[in-house]
This record gives sequence, C-alpha cells and structure tokens, in this order.
Amino acid sequence: MMRIVNLIENTEGTKGCAYAHGLSFYIETEKHRLLVDLGPSEETLRNAERLGVDLRKVDTVVLSHGHYDHSGGILPFAKINGSAAIYMQKTAAAAYYADDGESGSAGRYRYIGIDERITDLPQVRLLDGDHTIDGELSLFVIGRRAGKLPFSNARLKRRTGGAYVQDEFDHEQFLVIRGKQERILISGCAHNGILNILSECKRKYGTGPDAVISGFHLMKKTDHTAAEIREIEETAYALKQYDTAFYTCHCTGLPAYDVMKRIMGDQLRYVHSGEEIIW
Repeated sequence: MMRIVNLIENTEGTKGCAYAHGLSFYIETEKHRLLVDLGPSEETLRNAERLGVDLRKVDTVVLSHGHYDHSGGILPFAKINGSAAIYMQKTAAAAYYADDGESGSAGRYRYIGIDERITDLPQVRLLDGDHTIDGELSLFVIGRRAGKLPFSNARLKRRTGGAYVQDEFDHEQFLVIRGKQERILISGCAHNGILNILSECKRKYGTGPDAVISGFHLMKKTDHTAAEIREIEETAYALKQYDTAFYTCHCTGLPAYDVMKRIMGDQLRYVHSGEEIIW
C-alpha cells in the first residue's frame, strides 16, 4: 500500500490546512518516506504537522523543477531534517523568470527560481539526467520531446547572459515509484507536457504507469482562448486512451480541470490541499 498526501496546493481541502500557490506531496512506500517538492513556504511544514506527518522521518526529497513555489519549504525543512537526500537536476539552480508584460507591478520580469542557498545544503544531490535511487525509486528527464510544450509555458523564461530566453525545462524531472504490482508516476507541473512525459516514461520503462499524479500547467490568470480550450480538450481525450488513473492539482487550474473532467470522468480526480490518495 502507498499513502500519498498533498501537503499543500492552491485550493482549500482538509479543514485547518493552509492552501497557497505551490505544491508538495508526502509519500509513504514500503521502503521510503519521501517528499516531492516542498511548496512555496514554511506553511508546508505546518500543514504536515496538522496532518500528523512527521517530516523528521523523511529520507528522500525530490525537487521536480527549479521554481520557488515548489522549493520554498526546503530551507525550513533542512533545519529539522538534515539527513534526507535532496535530489534535483543541476539546471534547477539557474535563473528562472516569469514575463509579466509591461504592466508587471515589479517590472516586466519576475524572478521565480529557487533560493540560491539551497544548493549549499550538504544533503543536496545535483543530477545530470536520469538517476536510479534504488529498486523502488527512479528519476527521469525528457530526452526527446514528442510534441510541443503547453501554451501556458510561453511566458516562462530563463535568464542567460543577460537575455531572457524561452525556458525549455531541461531542469524538470519525474519520479517513478515501483510498488509490488504497480508503477506510479509523479510530476510537479508537467511543464514538458503531460503527453510528452507519458511518452518518455513508456519509452524508458517499457510501459505506461498505473497512476499519474501531476499538475498539468494549464492555468491562466485570464480566460482561455478558444484555441487553448481545444488544446485542453485534446489533452484530455489523449489521456483518456491510457489505462491509467490521473490525479491532478495546483497548476492545472479549476477551469481547465472542469473541461478535462467532463471528458475523462472518473479517470480524473482533483486532490486538494491536505487530501490524500491511498494506492
């Protein structure tokens, strides 16, 4: 049995749990107590305490990609647990920005990367591509993208040599958990595109996962255009072809989720802050 708890995400869920733009999953497997991401702040740790999750027993942390809303709780976590290995792609420490346009309140380009002090932690393991932790846990990156990036990535940039260029998300990694009979794929935001990630998972592992837990990064601050709605619908129809249970949250956004839910039905579920999955 696997227990997966959403420690924090954007929407209200379990009574008494804070919710905020960000994501963190706590997972209990046969061999491990692990975290995928640590949300935007120390509030993630307080939610864990409210939910009866002892973060001092965590042995493994995976940072899905180099954004603040997935890494803000890492430094506070390291103060209470200095032994858990923290796995991140070395490119996750680069300078990432969101293009807020000319009307951005703090200027056009807003820093959304991780706190640079994170890479100074002695338990951090900087990776360069795929990595096997043990027989139960492994990480993979996108070697070749089968399709395009989601429309919502257009405003996400990487600062290189003083220029802001399109982020290609080579810093994004994905966790595969092998249970006794099941294989679970966990992603943070699926910036590379959930269909691309599933295609790469099948290419590298020989089969698709039994369950996927991930944001789909389809959220917008404004209404979706007709073309964007079509892309959301096409994604849902493609996911429906998999013999896989999908759990989503965070950057999918409720409007996009509603569109996908109408197509996917019980195959898709939203997991709110504080809620859990037993697999």
